[in-house]
Amino acid sequence: MEKLTHQEEEAMLWIWHLGPCFVKDILAKYADPKPPYTTLASVIKNLERKKYVKAKRYGNTYEYTPLIEESDYKRTFMTGVVNNYFKNSYKEMVSFFAKDQKISANDLKDIIDMIEKEKE
Repeated sequence: MEKLTHQEEEAMLWIWHLGPCFVKDILAKYADPKPPYTTLASVIKNLERKKYVKAKRYGNTYEYTPLIEESDYKRTFMTGVVNNYFKNSYKEMVSFFAKDQKISANDLKDIIDMIEKEKE
């Protein structure tokens, strides 16, 4: 799975959210100032080239459908982050965010509760 650029990732997030959609549907979701239509269309063509979406032609426009699940993308690239920056240790990653005060003790307790509930 090829890593996405920031622009591609932003467009892909909207495609995952919308499901099958057209460039105009995605563009409507962007906050102002919106990117030019042609720029967004090029970004989405790159997503098609990278096999993240498939296109279905309707006249002179295309409907785009995701080929990769959002959860699969997150899993792949979060695993890479943990491997590359935290010595392949999720514990190291959580510790980093706790030390940097990006995650609170209450958040950690909630995470532990979620893990324990999934084990049941």
